Amino acid sequence: MLEYYSIEALCSAAEQAHTTISALALADQAEQMETSEEELYAHMEKNLHVMMDAVHEGKNPDLRSASGLTGGDAAKMEAYAETGGLTGKFLNHAMARAIAVSEYNAAMGKIVASPTAGSCGILPGTVVSMLEEGRCDERSAVMSLFTAGAIGMVIAEKASIAGAQGGCQAECGSASAMAAAALVELSGGTPSQAAHACAIAIKNQLGLVCDPVAGLVEIPCIKRNVSGIAIAFTSAEMALAGIESKIPVDECVAAMRQVGDMLPCALKETAQGGLAATPTGLRLKKQVFGEK
Repeated sequence: MLEYYSIEALCSAAEQAHTTISALALADQAEQMETSEEELYAHMEKNLHVMMDAVHEGKNPDLRSASGLTGGDAAKMEAYAETGGLTGKFLNHAMARAIAVSEYNAAMGKIVASPTAGSCGILPGTVVSMLEEGRCDERSAVMSLFTAGAIGMVIAEKASIAGAQGGCQAECGSASAMAAAALVELSGGTPSQAAHACAIAIKNQLGLVCDPVAGLVEIPCIKRNVSGIAIAFTSAEMALAGIESKIPVDECVAAMRQVGDMLPCALKETAQGGLAATPTGLRLKKQVFGEK
């Protein structure tokens, strides 16, 4: 059985077995949970379909959160994506998907917390984009979620995936690293390249604070999901190009843990600092909850 204590060990085990991280994780989880691989695959397939449904529902231009602070931006991004924008239709549509899932979450829709509700748009923004844009088939998309899950398990064990403990680096940072590994596998990369992609993604989000306006998972969380998918794609692209992280991935995870421990309480989901404490942030809080 695998011990999810090291991403390097996970990747080495996959390479030694001449298989993918996803296949290794699926087989291991089936053994640990005393169930069949087919049953676990079917469960993950349902997760993918929930992600896809959230993408679709979140693009409704009339969608609004209960607070009234967010909603409708995914539809704007979707329309803009058709122009090609600065970075082309693919990435812009991926951005629209990330916003859609995040806005649907804020509107109390059904999402997959991957690894958290606050970062729920990043995996769909990447994996669902690869599927719906014809860059992979559904089975590959489902299997890539096992890769993402295995990476997430290591990060949760060795650092944190909770904004209240490690800041947004622990939520969007972890999700971006998970997505980067999934993208490498979907693109035919090696487990070692997946590890480098994870490291690059984490390095680019070290120190990211969790400062939700009014304490709600809306502002700036939704837009950070979009940045998270951009980092996932660029990290995967660099790794696939053969660029390596000079700092090993597990040391990056350890650094994320250390930085999270050093962050003050005001920057870890308490809405006492950062953007939440700006004049506009405080005004929006009063708008939602009243003067008290």
